[in-house]
Amino acid sequence: MNRPPLQHKTSWQPVSSWYNKAVGESGHYFHQHVVIPTTLRLLDLHPHDSLLDLACGQGVLERHIPKDIEYVGVDVAPSLVKFAQEHAEPGHRFITGDITQPLPIQKRDFTHAVVLLALQNIEHPHLALTQATDHLRQNGKLLLIINHPCFRIPRQSSWGIDERNKTQYRRVDRYLSPLSIPIAATPSKGQRSAVTWSYHLPISAYAELLRKAGFVIEIIEELGSDKVSVGTAAKMENRSCAEFPMFMAIVARKIGPPHPEHLYNASAMPVSR
Repeated sequence: MNRPPLQHKTSWQPVSSWYNKAVGESGHYFHQHVVIPTTLRLLDLHPHDSLLDLACGQGVLERHIPKDIEYVGVDVAPSLVKFAQEHAEPGHRFITGDITQPLPIQKRDFTHAVVLLALQNIEHPHLALTQATDHLRQNGKLLLIINHPCFRIPRQSSWGIDERNKTQYRRVDRYLSPLSIPIAATPSKGQRSAVTWSYHLPISAYAELLRKAGFVIEIIEELGSDKVSVGTAAKMENRSCAEFPMFMAIVARKIGPPHPEHLYNASAMPVSR
């Protein structure tokens, strides 16, 4: 059953040039030092496995995937897909498509699927998760890596310093409420900047979305920064980096089909605040 296209603002096509420069072929610092190593470890790919990379962007993960792994990446931004195709290993495929809609992929038995640092930028994440369900085999593994839903909420979390105790702390102003948050790609341009969107959900909402999409959670890992500060504030900054994670990784297994009421209902998703 085909759904009518949703009215959403999640394509990164308008900022694709900026994104390609920021990420490059190998990924930005945290891709290289935290996100990609964690992704490869948790996916634990073996020969004859197959990987569906949803919202693959310009293919940063593909360039770290072994050549003998069947790989398909899907993204809605044509220019990002074009970059990915131009840098792909032979045999790895990229497709332009909306991952909240039925995908133009016949294969329904991928062993693994991943959404890497993208689910928080998708307006209707439950529909993306049902596509993962549809294209994974039974007991297939889904890996999500997202900006930490507790400690990295755009505009609603920030750093502060307790001068008396010489500690740096993380301030969180809102958490449980779903939020739709516009992010200026180039703040220096003011109102002329292209805008991307971040959609905040609490951790419990991600758990419920996965359950209704036919998954059970196996692992949750919270990932910190490995950067080391120097200077007079180094001690408190390094302690803060060790205590407040930047990312969250969730490994889930497909145990059944999505709940029927979960498939086409977008009304429960975040609204602009």
